Amino acid sequence: MSNQIFIFLLNTVIGFFSVALLLRFYFQLFRLPYRHPVSQFLVAVTGFMVRPVRRVVPSWGGADLSSLLLAWLLECVILFGTFMLRGYDFGVNIGASLPGILLLGMVEVVKMSLYVVLVSVVLQAILSWVNPHSPLAPLLDGLTHPFLNVFRNRIPPVANVDLSPLFVIIVVQVLLMVVTEVHNEIAMML
Repeated sequence: MSNQIFIFLLNTVIGFFSVALLLRFYFQLFRLPYRHPVSQFLVAVTGFMVRPVRRVVPSWGGADLSSLLLAWLLECVILFGTFMLRGYDFGVNIGASLPGILLLGMVEVVKMSLYVVLVSVVLQAILSWVNPHSPLAPLLDGLTHPFLNVFRNRIPPVANVDLSPLFVIIVVQVLLMVVTEVHNEIAMML
C-alpha cells in the first residue's frame, strides 16, 4: 500500500515538472507568445532547472534542447523509481536495465507529446465553438496549427465544418496505440 502511495506521488510531482518542461519546449519551438500568462508560468516553474542546464546544452534551431533533455531525464527518474518501488533489482543487471530505462524514458516523452497534441486539439475544438476569443485560443492555435494544417490542406470543410481535428485525433490515437505497444515490449525485456 505504501509503495502505491510513493509511486503516485512520484508520478504526480515529478510528472508535473516533466510535462511543464515539455510544454516549455513546445512553446519555444512553435514560437508561442512569451508574454502570455501560461508561458510565464512555465518559465517560472521550470526556470530553476533549465538555467543551469542551458549553460551546458545550447539551443539548436530555435529548439530549447535543455528543456527536452530535462523532461526526458525526469521521465527516466520516474521509471527508475517506479521499478525500484515495485521490487525490481537493478543491482543484478544494471548494465542491461539502464539502456532499457533510457529508451523507455524516450518512449514516455513521445507519449506525453502525443497527449499534449490530443488535449490541445480537443480544447481548441471546444473553445472554437464555445468561446473563440478566449485568452487560451492563441496558445492552442499555435500548438495545433502545424498538425491541423496537414489535414486542412488536403480535406476541405464539409458544410463549413472543419474536420481536421477529427483526423488529428484519429492519427494521434493510432500513434498512442503503437507507442504503448513499443513501451510494453521494452518493459518486457527489462
